[in-house]
Amino acid sequence: MRKFTIGLILLASVGLFAAASETVKIGFFSPLTGFAAADGHAALTGAQIAVDFINAAGGINGKPVELVFYDDAAKADQASAIARKLIEQDQVVIAVSGSYSTATRAAAKIFQEAGVPMISAYAIHPSIIETGHLIFRVGMGAPVEGVAGAHLAVEILGAKRIAVLTMDNDFGVSLSEYFVKTAEELGAEIVFEKKFPLGEREFRAMLAQVKLKNPDLIWATGYYGEAAAIVSQARELGIEATILGQEGYDSPKFIELAGEAAEGVIIVTDLNRDSDREIVQKFLAEYEKRAGHPADMVAASAFDAIKVAAYAIAVAGTDAEAIAKAINDIRHMYDVVTGPFYAFLGREAIRPVEVQIVKEGAFRFFHTFTEPEIIIPPEL
Repeated sequence: MRKFTIGLILLASVGLFAAASETVKIGFFSPLTGFAAADGHAALTGAQIAVDFINAAGGINGKPVELVFYDDAAKADQASAIARKLIEQDQVVIAVSGSYSTATRAAAKIFQEAGVPMISAYAIHPSIIETGHLIFRVGMGAPVEGVAGAHLAVEILGAKRIAVLTMDNDFGVSLSEYFVKTAEELGAEIVFEKKFPLGEREFRAMLAQVKLKNPDLIWATGYYGEAAAIVSQARELGIEATILGQEGYDSPKFIELAGEAAEGVIIVTDLNRDSDREIVQKFLAEYEKRAGHPADMVAASAFDAIKVAAYAIAVAGTDAEAIAKAINDIRHMYDVVTGPFYAFLGREAIRPVEVQIVKEGAFRFFHTFTEPEIIIPPEL
């Protein structure tokens, strides 16, 4: 009888322990290896900070959040396999992409077909959201970023003759498409336009052609590696035109690689480092403490995607349709770094568009767009 009683007590204890250790699983994937590894690690660190902040505040309705993450190497096939693993093996409630557009597009299809919500942290291609009603984005899409870049170039920087260098992938092509269309509508002339492959590092021949056209502004899409090569070689050739970039430049690696040539480069991005909002400065301090270098928009966007996911689960529980409704119903969400988020329209976060300039080796405030005609995607 005594052994039986002890056995019941042990079973009860195990049951209580299992209940106490139950977690809410959020899936996450980013490129931790390969050419995009710096961004992938930044995104993962941002996501982990969000999870730690949420758990320190009591988790989601008393249950701790568990981040289940994998490396997709920014490859579509790996992202697809990871999506299936997160759904079938890990049984996550929702997933967050901390990866680039090509990988995110591939994974989004898997999550939508399986009935599991997914949030893209920063991948910009329009087709990501078009995948289906369970796919969301917290970062800017290409329509907003390209349009904002054009307004910045023409109306604020006064550009009249613009050269366009486009990285030939989902990211670069979609951005330049909206930029060029809007810049021309605003009265600017595109005097030079050319594409280059992902991973290109030699731009002198292309830039020599640009120099002959004498533009007053260069719109050049690229990630931090391509961006650093473009600005360094442009200055080496004596090109004095303003160089306007995008969120792909938004990394400490860009400034490290470009050195003095980065000074004065202006970018359209998601993160205002000079914001006086408490959540922004708290995040920036925690990120630098953990990573040993300043945060970028990739990390901030991943942080925000986790915060949105946790909010929706807290409001709606674990039902996919209820989670989707909770995200769509968000209004005036301030506890995010790249926001505030005014609303979700068409499953896109509507929020300010930030502009940063490199000054004394760091990204600093230059301008903020809040005009509805700029921050709301044109198709909405």
